[in-house]
Amino acid sequence: MRYLITGASGMLGRDLQDALAGREVTALGRADLDVTDLDAVRAAVAGHDAVINAAAYTKVDDAETDEEAAFAVNATGPRNLAIAARETGAKLVTISTDYVFDGFATSPYAEDTTRDPINAYGRTKAAGEEAAIAEHPDGTYVVRTAWLYGAHGPNFAATMVRLSASHDTLSVVTDQLGQPTWTKDLAERIVALLDADAPAGVYHGTNAGITSWHGFTRAIFEELDLDPERVLETDSSTFARPAPRPAYSVLGHDGWARAGLPPLRDWREALHDAVEQGAVAPAAPARS
Repeated sequence: MRYLITGASGMLGRDLQDALAGREVTALGRADLDVTDLDAVRAAVAGHDAVINAAAYTKVDDAETDEEAAFAVNATGPRNLAIAARETGAKLVTISTDYVFDGFATSPYAEDTTRDPINAYGRTKAAGEEAAIAEHPDGTYVVRTAWLYGAHGPNFAATMVRLSASHDTLSVVTDQLGQPTWTKDLAERIVALLDADAPAGVYHGTNAGITSWHGFTRAIFEELDLDPERVLETDSSTFARPAPRPAYSVLGHDGWARAGLPPLRDWREALHDAVEQGAVAPAAPARS
């Protein structure tokens, strides 16, 4: 198998490269491949058996006023990659998001739940899913994920650790629920999905369980031997943002069972290992 990773310099892209160590991999970052350029995409995909698309426009708030730019990367990009993969007979894994749902549910979203995004970013990602599946229905895997953290990029966990060094307390919302997901776990499961020659379709790539951002932060503090009582409760009304956030981002994992694969492990177990392996590390001491 010859693999192409797009968005390879990002947090997930870096862990995908590690998960594919020892295999024949072409890793292209944003500077190496413009996924909105179909001719460039065709040239890049040629000669590969599997394409993993981790390229994305992820500035959720900016997308509210620049949806066209977000659409180009998040919708046109997957469409182009699907066209090129279909033409060459390659499989395509494209990474999507919980934001394709409205966040009003009270039980985990199934893979076949109707898309109903509530912000521009979600609309562009939903369009990307639809376009990729339409162009390459027999070879496209949509892997939705959420609440990503890892060693190789800015993320919520790293921000909380950094703030812990400069703030006595942190106020974190309790009214948004989801599944913190370690990019290393996700990368390894994507590789397993391809290795298993699983059926094409939609899969939910989040660590199991459920918590709030507040609960996640307390768990981070506990793992790093910081006082979790420093993490205070608040709600979303205290953090006004241009783009509304889904209040409930819990994804169901039945797709893995249908493919004969186990779902990702519990988020708390993953966080413990992420700390043990240095993917979530204590804040560096301030310089004097």
